[in-house]
Amino acid sequence: MDTLVTTEWLSRHLDDPDLVVLDCTVCTIPEDDGSYRNVSGLADYHKGHIPTAGFADLKNDLVDGNSTIEFAVPTPEQFCSAMGALGVGDDSRVVLYDANYSAWAARVWWMLRWVGFDRAALLDGGLKVWTDEGRPLSTEPATRAARHLTPAPRPQLIADRDEVLASIDDGAVSIVDTMPEEYYRGEKSLYQRPGHIPGASNANALNLSDESGRYRPDEELADLIEGDRNARTITYCGGGIMASSSAFVMTRLGFTNVAVYTASLQEWAADPACPMVVDTPEAENS
Repeated sequence: MDTLVTTEWLSRHLDDPDLVVLDCTVCTIPEDDGSYRNVSGLADYHKGHIPTAGFADLKNDLVDGNSTIEFAVPTPEQFCSAMGALGVGDDSRVVLYDANYSAWAARVWWMLRWVGFDRAALLDGGLKVWTDEGRPLSTEPATRAARHLTPAPRPQLIADRDEVLASIDDGAVSIVDTMPEEYYRGEKSLYQRPGHIPGASNANALNLSDESGRYRPDEELADLIEGDRNARTITYCGGGIMASSSAFVMTRLGFTNVAVYTASLQEWAADPACPMVVDTPEAENS
């Protein structure tokens, strides 16, 4: 199974006994003050999901609930236990999707790789393409038996604040900001300080998908994401979600040493010891 499957492929394989399909949707709700609030997509899952799909809850079950960082990663053991409860075992195949350009699904895909599981794929275009094609939905909850998923952690797939700090002056490491350009430059901000990590390049993860919601062809993605494919590469965004989508694409393109800074600007911008750069015209002219 490829790491990116089509709706046609999934439709043919929905009844495969080893295939676990998981809806990973988180709903992002705009607030009156310009901020955003993330809520579990469980309610929408109950209204209609791909037949046989379970629900992987990134707001509640697949996070470290004791952390002040939204979407903080749990321990590998906690994550594997939660995935096992969804029916994912060592010999399962997993297809992940969401309703929002696959970034939430990509976060779960990245965490599965982080715990040593390589039999997972994203559904290209997710729920949007599935429904646009008129394929059926179900309101029946998944009833898979719990399985055992053995953690075999790859700690190098997740970067922490200390590694990012040390990488700022390390020319051998590439730091990639995956936020939209206006946030990278510091013209807008959703966090405690505007701007980006010094030395970071910008590759907006929202550009990785086309109008349909599918990932762009590999040759187009290669033009959007440049860099030494063998160099240590750290992606970040606001909460490590869009950064996971970029890391997924980089891995498909042949980047061999990618990490996601999962705490991203939630943590970085809140810490005065972590430098940030603003590239607005005002800053450039000052």
